[in-house]
Amino acid sequence: MSNEQIILEVKGLTKRFYGLVAVNDLNFQVKKGRIHALIGPNGAGKTTTVNMITGDGPQTEGEVLFCGQSISKMPIYARAQLGIGRTFQNIKLFSTMTVMENLMMGAQSKTNQNILTWLFNVGKANAEEKTLREKAEEVLNFIGMYRYKDEVVSNLAYGRQKMTELGRTLMTDPKLILLDEPAAGLNPSERKEFIDIIQKVYEKDVDMFLIEHNMDVVMNLSHDITVLNFGCKIASGSPKEIQQNEEVITAYLGEGYRQKMAKEAGKNA
Repeated sequence: MSNEQIILEVKGLTKRFYGLVAVNDLNFQVKKGRIHALIGPNGAGKTTTVNMITGDGPQTEGEVLFCGQSISKMPIYARAQLGIGRTFQNIKLFSTMTVMENLMMGAQSKTNQNILTWLFNVGKANAEEKTLREKAEEVLNFIGMYRYKDEVVSNLAYGRQKMTELGRTLMTDPKLILLDEPAAGLNPSERKEFIDIIQKVYEKDVDMFLIEHNMDVVMNLSHDITVLNFGCKIASGSPKEIQQNEEVITAYLGEGYRQKMAKEAGKNA
């Protein structure tokens, strides 16, 4: 019997859209202290799976468990309060706000502020805002974005916007972050910087679950990989096992990837 803790588990997860089965009877576990990747062709059901985990798109059947607790019927904010954070393939920031304001907005679900607080206890509201600002400054320093804190988000380069979104997610004190295509749209230097920050976050005892098409990122960053094709799990295992899996090569990685791996193995021999 394994002593490894399971931070996230999906059981029989299924999503149907008007008769179309987008995800079919999906089962996997994300182990604590490990980075887990979900890969597969476009339309395989990866983002739909993440939406079911976060509550952005309810499942048709099945169950999602977080730290052993069923969260399948919880609203999005309740899952966030438990410790599930998320970044999006298409960045979702407040484009007319500054970087600092975006991060502070990200932590609102963790505060006790409401309209009555503002009306009848301005002192408390101001104290909470001060605490949030200090925390946002810490996060911005951690991700190397402090010098951009007063920049309006729409004026930032795409890579900086992605980093801002990650910072906003960190403001919620997540136990697990779901990253949807973190390397997409980044140039090589931005990609390296972003992956380095993800590694730093992971080393702070935050677990990671990522969707990613860049196989260099997946194979170098992940400990465990689950592969989807047409909404069904076709394989799971370590990066090495996935690289050698014939069904995965046929359905997704392709012969070109096999040849690339063989060439690299020859160089290292």
